[in-house]
Amino acid sequence: MIRKSLTFRAADDVEIFVYQWFPEDKIKAAVNIIHGMAETAARYERFAGVLTENGYAVYAADQRGHGRTVRDPQLVGKTGIDALNKMLTDIHRLSGIIREENPEVPLFLFGHSMGSFLAQGYIARWGGGLQGAILSGAAGPADFLTLIGQLVARLEMLRKGEKGESRLLYNLSFGSFNKQFHPVRTAFDWLSRDNEEVDKYIADPFCDGIFPAAFFYDLFKFWRRIHRPAELKKVPVDLPLYFFSGTKDPVGNNARGVRRLIEKYKQSGIKDLNFNFYEDGRHEMLNEVNRDIVAADIIRWLDGHL
Repeated sequence: MIRKSLTFRAADDVEIFVYQWFPEDKIKAAVNIIHGMAETAARYERFAGVLTENGYAVYAADQRGHGRTVRDPQLVGKTGIDALNKMLTDIHRLSGIIREENPEVPLFLFGHSMGSFLAQGYIARWGGGLQGAILSGAAGPADFLTLIGQLVARLEMLRKGEKGESRLLYNLSFGSFNKQFHPVRTAFDWLSRDNEEVDKYIADPFCDGIFPAAFFYDLFKFWRRIHRPAELKKVPVDLPLYFFSGTKDPVGNNARGVRRLIEKYKQSGIKDLNFNFYEDGRHEMLNEVNRDIVAADIIRWLDGHL
């Protein structure tokens, strides 16, 4: 595997850091990875190794407020207002760079957790230029609780200011995720059954953190928008989609929410839709004890859609 990196300037002059991993031999396709909230793209290097071994070039940006794009762990989560829409534009810019560097090579999009929200927003706007999209650790469709979350975030913004960190919203969003795993070893047992992977997350200064109320407001607002019927109808019906999740992933309501989301896309007319649910798997299936099986399933789906 060949490791490289690049940076590019977004429309508002924010410099975005991008990891690159390439196969030793010919590139048969490229994958643009969108990481989740409160983590970094560096955590996908092992998965990138599997992809490159199978002929895929991999690009993964540290999104605004994350990793080497912010450089300082104290700035994690400090994204400013309208964060997810700006991230979406950044991802599209990176897709353009990928195509410039790899002309005539098919491009897939991969989004995990928050990245799955961004991937859904992306396919509604630019899905026609993709070979397919993969959604990992997705949440269910937006519902009434999502609206309540947005209203609470708005009140927190008024109380704490645009940049004020919100412990309340952090607890409301993540506080219940560990409940089904009691007794727990750490606050992040919900991520994976692999203790070593959980400890790596905890030890990483660029992971976790209390995000500002403005970020949560943007997240809930974006979540509600991408699941509106009009937005779902914008996704090309011939775009292949692949969902995978653990049956004990609290973000996806133990796969029940993901099943509802899949049904939404079926109803909107998507013709090529596949999914895998892994028994007892938690939120980060790429870091789970059965990650080799998960990765092999992804490669099989990718190869089948070239």
